[in-house]
Amino acid sequence: MEFLTDPFQLSFMQRALAAAVLTVIGTSLVGTWVVLRGMSFMGDALVHGVIPGIALGVLLGFNLLLGASIAAVVMVVGINLVHRQTAFPEDTGIGLLFVGMLALGVIIVSRVPSFTGSLTEILFGDALGVEGADVVVLAVMASVATIASLVLYRPFLVLSFNESKAQLLGLHPTGAHFAMLALITLTIVGSFRTVGTLLVFGLLIGPPATAALLVRRVPSMMLTSLGVGIVSVYLGLLLSYHLGTSASATIAAVPVALFFMVLAFRSLRPGVGSAP
Repeated sequence: MEFLTDPFQLSFMQRALAAAVLTVIGTSLVGTWVVLRGMSFMGDALVHGVIPGIALGVLLGFNLLLGASIAAVVMVVGINLVHRQTAFPEDTGIGLLFVGMLALGVIIVSRVPSFTGSLTEILFGDALGVEGADVVVLAVMASVATIASLVLYRPFLVLSFNESKAQLLGLHPTGAHFAMLALITLTIVGSFRTVGTLLVFGLLIGPPATAALLVRRVPSMMLTSLGVGIVSVYLGLLLSYHLGTSASATIAAVPVALFFMVLAFRSLRPGVGSAP
């Protein structure tokens, strides 16, 4: 029992756990819509898209959340511009900006004297260095994600399965789509201090994808995703403490491992669970 509880007697581990659980609330709710709509590539692109804004914040000394938010807006506008002004499908713009924004972010960070340390913190986070202010930001992010998922549940649900029907029902699919992108951005921006911009994708996709293997209904999927996420962050912090590994990376790796464990179990027991 001490093996399971001793690490969390430490104040920095308690803050890390609180921050990670709040992160999971946002990523589980928003990630459910990402998985249902098949927007994983877009989500990954947004994860990379915020890096230049964060890098500028580090270089020029202004608020990192503001920088990340501006970069995400530029990313979304750029993707839509390529899609509307050319005959290319949306994923062409996503792919171009995916690479371009990541490269730009690394170029900007390379101008920082402590280049290696700054880049590592931006990309991979510092779960054990979470402070009280970070927990407050994550609490706000989790609250907004929860309220938005409740208020916009019906438009998001119909949009996820039938965009034409959403239009016929007067649910404004274009507005719902941009609201969903804003939620994804908010989740990524709010979480990067905990698990980093690259590793947050593991929490955004891993728990909802695992839940989709186990349950059919969307509310059940959200709750199951939340449960998987909480177990993931607890196990990630526990393993990182005892094994001496990166806390952020271990947290992000656990939900991916759980997904493949559930997938293997379903392969042996094909009657268990089903994707929605």
